[in-house]
Amino acid sequence: MTSPNPLWLPAPIDLTLLPDEVHIWRINLDQPEAKLQDLAAILSNDELARAQRFYFPEHRQRFIAGRGSLRTILSLYLSIAPKLVKFDYEPRGKPFLADQCAESGLSFNLSHSQNLALCAVSFDRQIGIDLEYIREISDLESLAQRFFLPTEYEMVRSLPANQKQKVFFRYWTCKEAYLKATGEGIAQLEQIEVSLTPTTPAKLQTSQDWSLLELLPADNYVAAVAVAGFGWHHRLWQY
Repeated sequence: MTSPNPLWLPAPIDLTLLPDEVHIWRINLDQPEAKLQDLAAILSNDELARAQRFYFPEHRQRFIAGRGSLRTILSLYLSIAPKLVKFDYEPRGKPFLADQCAESGLSFNLSHSQNLALCAVSFDRQIGIDLEYIREISDLESLAQRFFLPTEYEMVRSLPANQKQKVFFRYWTCKEAYLKATGEGIAQLEQIEVSLTPTTPAKLQTSQDWSLLELLPADNYVAAVAVAGFGWHHRLWQY
């Protein structure tokens, strides 16, 4: 696991992504109205329609902020206008670059929780990211028993109350990051084996061909990135 307060830097003007790099962007979803209008202007018609389906205004605003920021970030690598970024979707809803954008070999994944989002970007590697706000869950142990393997459930159950939630969400983000990377759904959560303790980084036991990186992007948040293969390093950018 990385430092509790990793250094998120402003991206350089001449941003480049090397084959052995994974870039992770931290995005604040609570944006002023003027910024939200600018971001909404670069969304596609189907994205705008999706935004309008949110019942609560803050959910609609955060979707616009997240999707507009994603388009802007990807446009920096593709050297095109954000509005020209084209997406298609896998059967379970995971977006990927389409048409001419797909020829870049760029892969990405986005996750958001509360007012924060993380975007992971790489070249020619499957990648998934998950972010969770650590919060009270009344039936935490029963959820762990349902979605985790027996050894993982025992780990959560055995911990003191002040450690249960963080470890639960660490398991959850690691599993979800891998499933997002492979395009599988949450129904497979209990089949993904992760090894961790409160003081040691997580390792993916399900496959030896994948690597995991855990992050603490802000107070009361945990996150994980699953990347196909090894021999890569990450850089952290603040959007």
